[in-house]
Amino acid sequence: MTKTVVILGGSYAGLHVAHYLLKQKIQDVKVVLVSKNSHLYWNMASVRAVIPGVLKDEELFHPLSTALSRYPSSSYELIIGTADAADFATKTVTVSPLDGSGIRTLPYDELVLATGARSAVTAGGPEVPWKAAGSYEEAVTLIRETTSRVDAARHIVVGGAGATGVELAGELGFEYGRKKAKEIVLLAGGPEILGGDAIAGNARSQLTGLGVTVRTDATVESVRPAAAADGKTEVVLRNGEVITTDLYLPTTGMVPNSEYVDTKYLDDEQHVPVDQYCKVKGVDGVWALGDLVSKPRAGFLITQKQAVGVAKNIGAVLRGKEPAVVKGLPFDIFSCAVGRGGGAGRLGSVKIFSTMVWLAKGRTLGLQMIPSYVDGSVA
Repeated sequence: MTKTVVILGGSYAGLHVAHYLLKQKIQDVKVVLVSKNSHLYWNMASVRAVIPGVLKDEELFHPLSTALSRYPSSSYELIIGTADAADFATKTVTVSPLDGSGIRTLPYDELVLATGARSAVTAGGPEVPWKAAGSYEEAVTLIRETTSRVDAARHIVVGGAGATGVELAGELGFEYGRKKAKEIVLLAGGPEILGGDAIAGNARSQLTGLGVTVRTDATVESVRPAAAADGKTEVVLRNGEVITTDLYLPTTGMVPNSEYVDTKYLDDEQHVPVDQYCKVKGVDGVWALGDLVSKPRAGFLITQKQAVGVAKNIGAVLRGKEPAVVKGLPFDIFSCAVGRGGGAGRLGSVKIFSTMVWLAKGRTLGLQMIPSYVDGSVA
């Protein structure tokens, strides 16, 4: 009897697991990949994509159908749609295909939750393209609209000084700040950027060198149109201060895409708790990874390690073997590109030279890895 592995989410984690299982050619196993976006979206480079004329759509988006076309058509199914509900008791998932063909109920033997997270939106603030929250068409449109707004603005406020905020401010500073073409302001809610991480001082000095104004203890409370109705935006801080700007770009965290999961399987932040095997706690045959889990934190390298472990564990289970503990990174790695010429990072407690961060991340923001996700060599 054919066993079915349903994978919800077609980004880094979900596509990685799909490639691994299909390459294993396990007898009588079918992989069903469900993704709202018909393309793999390399959102790691989204902060650079909103700078006019730097990246093209086809560099960021690659069809999932092309990535899977190398496998026998009988071994997989690609559904472009959304997950509406997962019933762990009956081992079924309800999905809505975007082609309007009607709601489907998919039975599964093993289920992978890899639906990631979407960008949090500040009250009154705009949508932003740092994560692919919608379809391929919606994602492309949002990038183009954001790029157009960046091009037209002369004063830009970036709200939130985590990794995405620092990288976005760095891209804007590299392109415009040094030339004094635009005024770039980065707002950190706490006393330091990057949550006060050991690399914060280095990143902050580089941002300043790129002409970015960094403000700390500046939490954004809300955003509203300027009273003058001149197209400007008022950014209201928690202390009551109002900053008037041409463009506000929030990078104030992420919201897990977990609405289809019963709340009893979610933690207080709506993440999905997992055990040491990346299995959803208290459930048989359900695995979760990536930003949906955010354990030990959200991060591309962490997601990669989890994808390797989950893929191997499902392969083992399908062969009647026991899963293994999913190994994380040997030490914490944290890095931020700061513009197209530098960066700040550390390996554990050891800081990395800016040039090394640029070579490893800032130079391409990982775009050179896309072919491995398309041809399956990543797995």
